[in-house]
Amino acid sequence: MTGCRSSRLAGRKVASVRQKYKFLVVPLLVTLLLAGCFGKKKSKQPQAGSSAEPDRLLYERALQDIRKGRQGIGRLTLQTLINTYPDSEYLAKAKLAIADSYYKEGGTAGLKQSIAEYKDFITFFPFLDEAAYAQMQVGLAHFRMMEKPDRDRTDGRLAEEEFQIFLQKYPQSKLAPEAEQRLREVQEVLAEGDYRIARFYYIKRSHRAAASRLIELTNRYPLYSQADRALWMLGNIFERSEKSDVAAQYYSRIVRDYPLSGLGDDARAKLTKLGVPLPQPDPMALARMQKEREFEHRPGFLKRASHGVLMTRPDVSMAAHTGQPNLAPPSEAAASTETLVPGGKSTVGTAGAGGGGSGGNTAVVMTVTPGSPGSSQPAESSSATPPPAAGSENPPKADPASPGTKPEDPKASDKTKPADPNKDKKNDPKKESTSKKKKGLRKIIPW
Repeated sequence: MTGCRSSRLAGRKVASVRQKYKFLVVPLLVTLLLAGCFGKKKSKQPQAGSSAEPDRLLYERALQDIRKGRQGIGRLTLQTLINTYPDSEYLAKAKLAIADSYYKEGGTAGLKQSIAEYKDFITFFPFLDEAAYAQMQVGLAHFRMMEKPDRDRTDGRLAEEEFQIFLQKYPQSKLAPEAEQRLREVQEVLAEGDYRIARFYYIKRSHRAAASRLIELTNRYPLYSQADRALWMLGNIFERSEKSDVAAQYYSRIVRDYPLSGLGDDARAKLTKLGVPLPQPDPMALARMQKEREFEHRPGFLKRASHGVLMTRPDVSMAAHTGQPNLAPPSEAAASTETLVPGGKSTVGTAGAGGGGSGGNTAVVMTVTPGSPGSSQPAESSSATPPPAAGSENPPKADPASPGTKPEDPKASDKTKPADPNKDKKNDPKKESTSKKKKGLRKIIPW
């Protein structure tokens, strides 16, 4: 009996223990289940045999730093990639990313450094598709540094050159329309600077200086917003100089090339007064000006004036939006040149369309080739007859073909005489200067 009782008591104790731990098992299982579902997954380690993985990680890390504004750290990482993996497939991307980081950083120093980096990329990778993008960025960097029309024009000239190179090398690029518009805006700023200088001389009635600049402006920048006014000024200059035929050519260009200009009626009246038949408007010019009117959201005078005072960058709101910009580089032949001709007369030569020249002067260009007979005339006229040799009975005769020397000319014969040493001593500049000093001292100190 006692054994049965003890076994029963033991069974009851086991059952009570099981009931106690029964409530602990369920929460423990739930905890393990949640830990298995929401636990962190281990990141995959790069494969030991993969050679492209480290440079890719460096490239992605550098791009992430650049996006977050850590330009210096990103460039350092990219430079490490270039130096460590010179044969990497990310080499070109790394060099382009360095240039982009300098461009994004901005400022004069950053933009200049970006230009150097973009040019290096074009040199090392000229056949990649990104070379067109790099060339475009070079032009945009100069465009961002461009000054106002009355300031330094260095970056404006360089921007014009870089955009012209882009359009000549990559005419089929998807960036070509943007490059054309930027080139129109750059040429608008450059033409505005020339126009302001020419207008100053025009008001001062310095016709030669004004005409030379206006002729180059109208020929080089036909899309300039004030090109019709520049032609009108040229017509007035030549009309004042009593060259009606040349003035009529510039008035005709207003009617033909700028048919919707506000000066069209005045130009027709001038042509009628001069007895010149009126030309027909150019259909392409008419279509261009009609399309240009769709962009007539240009600011007024007050807004442009405030822009000129408050803003440091040039105003390009007046630039054309249609038409082919000039892709030719500026040539020295288009500028006004002054040539001296025999007889003491100077002629001004200008390369202008429509037979234009400089106001009040004959438009003639004289090209002198080195070694030609025309260029050797002064040397022949200045040569004197050599003195006769010692002991010779018959002195050599003077060259009759040389127009500069004559036998009876005493001045020419003086050149053959030997120099007088006493005369040279009298004209010694050192003695003359010391004597002047003595005279000056005697005036100050009479004793």
